[in-house]
Amino acid sequence: MDAIAISRSGLDVEWRRMEVIALNLANMESSSGANGKSYVPLRLVSGPSESFDQVLDGLKRPGGVKAYGIEPDTSGTRRVYQPGHPHADAAGFVTYPNISHAEEMTLMVKTARAYEANLVAMAAAQQIYSSALQIGRQQ
Repeated sequence: MDAIAISRSGLDVEWRRMEVIALNLANMESSSGANGKSYVPLRLVSGPSESFDQVLDGLKRPGGVKAYGIEPDTSGTRRVYQPGHPHADAAGFVTYPNISHAEEMTLMVKTARAYEANLVAMAAAQQIYSSALQIGRQQ
């Protein structure tokens, strides 16, 4: 797998992570979904597509990164006292998913930085390939 393909795999994973973050932020104030159940925050699980040991031993070539799946975040729920809310229980509490706005924004900035880093790596690889072609033409 070449450098551009590796960076491309990183772009794909970070884009999917950004979609999951946007979904969490959009639903952080949802007390109940269309099916009557509360929203469960999600996390994208990602990692290298090849094991580091196999790459070091020469059994496999570096394959970039891949998304293993989307897992529910089991951080629980938060209860807010809102007696006038239509979804309030008998005690006046409404249950919301336990999503921290600050944590989601931090993860979004981190994801955006990783996305940008992959773009820079891809541009550098293209420039190196172009320079190699120029050297080949001169000889």
